[in-house]
Amino acid sequence: MLDYWFRASLPVISSTLVALLIWAIFSVIPALLFMLAVLLFLMARHAWQLFKLSRWLARPDLQTIPAASGIWDEAFSLLYKMVKRHQQTKLDLAAELQHIELATSAMPDGVAILNAVNRIEWCNPLAEHHFGLNAQRDIMQDITYLVRQPVFIEYLHEANFSEPLVMTPARHDDLRLSIKIINYGDNKKLLISRDITQLERIETMRRDFVANVSHELRTPLTVVNGFVENLQDMDDLSHAQISRALFLMAEQTRRMDNLVADLLTLSRLENDHTPVREEVVDIPALLRTIYQDGLSLSADKHTIHLEIASEKNLSGNYDDLRSAFGNLLSNAIRYTPAGGEILVRWGERDGQPVFSVQDSGIGIAQHHIPRLTERFYRVDRSRSRETGGTGLGLAIVKHIALRHQAKLEILSSENKGSTFSIVFPPKRAAN
Repeated sequence: MLDYWFRASLPVISSTLVALLIWAIFSVIPALLFMLAVLLFLMARHAWQLFKLSRWLARPDLQTIPAASGIWDEAFSLLYKMVKRHQQTKLDLAAELQHIELATSAMPDGVAILNAVNRIEWCNPLAEHHFGLNAQRDIMQDITYLVRQPVFIEYLHEANFSEPLVMTPARHDDLRLSIKIINYGDNKKLLISRDITQLERIETMRRDFVANVSHELRTPLTVVNGFVENLQDMDDLSHAQISRALFLMAEQTRRMDNLVADLLTLSRLENDHTPVREEVVDIPALLRTIYQDGLSLSADKHTIHLEIASEKNLSGNYDDLRSAFGNLLSNAIRYTPAGGEILVRWGERDGQPVFSVQDSGIGIAQHHIPRLTERFYRVDRSRSRETGGTGLGLAIVKHIALRHQAKLEILSSENKGSTFSIVFPPKRAAN
C-alpha cells in the first residue's frame, strides 16, 4: 500500500523539487508556472486513462484492454487478470450448468422449476412431453394456464404435497402420470412427473390375473364338489349316474390340471433368465409329430395341411418349440368351425425361418389383437371355455418366441380367419 502511494505521488514530488530549484535560481513566478504545467499534464494524463477505461468498460474484451505505463499499467494488469478469472468462472459455471441440464434431461422423470407464483422458470424435455410445454415459449408462464386439469390446479393450490397426484394429461389420453411437488429455496417448487402407465398396466394385469385364476379354478371345483356332495347324499345312484358323475369330475380335474400345468410353464418362462439350452431341432420331423397331434385333436372335423417349404432346422430348445408350435395349432383347431381348413407351414421370409398356422376360423377383431398375448385374455369367454382352452397358450407362445429372439406376428380379420406366425432371426437357422 505504501509502495502504491509512493509511486502515485512520485511525479508530484519530483515536480515540486524541480519547481523549488527554479524558484531558487530564478523567481517564484517561473516555479509556479512550471508546477502548474506539470499538474495540468498529470491531470490530462489521468483523464485520458480514465476515458480509455470507461470506453473499455462499455464493451469489455480481453483482447482490447487499454495499454498504459506506471500505476495505470499496474491497474490495467490487475483488471485484466480479474476479468480473465471472471470469464473463466463464467465458462466453468456454464459448463457445469450444461452438465446439470444434460443430466436432468437424461432423467426418467419430467422436472420443472416453478417460482413463488407458479410460473415456469425451467423444464426438461420429458416435462415438455408430459404437460405439452415448450421450453422456449412457455418460460415464465403460469403453469395453471397451460395444464388446465382441475385436479392438478386443485392439487397445486391446496399445497398439500405429502401424497403424489395421479392424473391423465389432457393431450395424452394413453398416459398416466404420478406428480410430486417439492418446496425448496425461496418459495420455489420442484415439479416432478413420472410415467406410471406401464406400472398401472402391470398392476391391472396382476389384479386380472388373480381374478381370472380364481374364476377359472372356481368353476371346475364347483362342479367336482357338487358331484361329490351328491354322491355322499344319494344312496340309490345308478351305475350310469355314477359313471356320468365320475366322467364329468375327471373332465373338470383334467381342466384344472391343464390350467396348473400352463401356469407352471408360464411361470418358468417368465422367471427363467438363463440362456436357452441350445440344440439343433429337426423342424420337419417336429412338425410331422405336431401334425399328427393336430389330426387327433381335430378328430376329422377339419382339413389340416402340412407344408414344409424349407428343410432348414432351428437352433433352440426342442420342448419349448414343440409347446409353442402345438399351442398355435391347437388354438386354430379350437377356433375353426367344423369343416374349416388349417394350413401348418414351415418356410423362409427374407432369410428368416418362419413357422405359421393359417386357419379359416372365426377371426379376431383388430382392437383385440394387441392384447391377445395377455394372460387369460379371451375374445369370447364362453366359446373359450367350451373349447377347453386355459387362456394362457398365446402368453406361453410369446415368451418362448422371445427366449429364441423371435417375434410373434398375428394377422386376422373377423369371419375370414387368422394367421399366427413365429418369425425367427437368421442366426437361429441350422442345416
